[in-house]
Amino acid sequence: MTAPLLLLDGASMWFRSFFGVPSSIISPDGAPVNAVRGFLDSVANLVTAHRPSRLVVCLDLDWRPQFRVDLIPSYKAHRVEEAGADDDPDLEEVPDELGPQVGWILELLDAAGITTAGAEGFEADDVLGTLARREAADPVVVVTGDRDLLQVVADAPVPVRVLYLGRGLANATLFGPAEVAERYGLPPQRAGGGYAELALLRGDPSDGLPGVPGVGEKTASKLLTTYGSLSAVLAAAADPDSAMAAGLRAKLTAAADYIAAAGPVVTVVTDAPVTLSRPTDALPHRFADPARVQALADRLGVGSPVARLGAALQAPR
Repeated sequence: MTAPLLLLDGASMWFRSFFGVPSSIISPDGAPVNAVRGFLDSVANLVTAHRPSRLVVCLDLDWRPQFRVDLIPSYKAHRVEEAGADDDPDLEEVPDELGPQVGWILELLDAAGITTAGAEGFEADDVLGTLARREAADPVVVVTGDRDLLQVVADAPVPVRVLYLGRGLANATLFGPAEVAERYGLPPQRAGGGYAELALLRGDPSDGLPGVPGVGEKTASKLLTTYGSLSAVLAAAADPDSAMAAGLRAKLTAAADYIAAAGPVVTVVTDAPVTLSRPTDALPHRFADPARVQALADRLGVGSPVARLGAALQAPR
């Protein structure tokens, strides 16, 4: 089988590592390095399990893009750090002990020769969606703890699968179009697009998206299965002679402004101006700068996970 392109949702993975690995894991000078250790171990495990020829860690260069906030002001508003007079009012609330670790992770990735990618003004979701959509040669595996990325699953032009980390890497679930359609009761022929429409109707409190009042996941699934697409659902809602219940038509009609605004907010961008940190996304077979990697490993006290990552890179693919 062709070796896949592995696309990692960086922030999703190091947040999960931070909360999933004990904070008692510290560097020689006493700084917490639990996120660093968990992230490196996760990457090593993924490389070992999937044997990718290419790998990109995708970054949030703008975790709350203005174009989404302009459409839905509540978008991720609850995650904004309480700011002082001189602070950035849109700074994401990040645990104090995680912030420095993100910088160390990025240093280690750079020294290892592992490619990162971002797009100014866009979230990691958009970077992941763009790189997945661009790919025309190798199968793609998107690794994330964010269900929003289920909308990028596809069978053509290359298989795109989402390894969902909702219950941790050890219990991750691999989703393709068939699995998304089955899990969420969506039309199999457009499972990815259908999931985005289901998310729009259902809403997502974790992202500050209210959804259509009175329309939960089961109702949204039934509507999309019955009518095939959100546009067909809205056409039925506007047709007094349709078989849709009057109460449901009223709910959808009342939420027309929200539905129109939420589309670009919920839908992952697939043509973002993505920039790679290196000329190629090829996964190296050995660390690009072994001395720098070792120096960082010694300073942070993460020699064991660094060694596991190095062994994973050197294993046959």
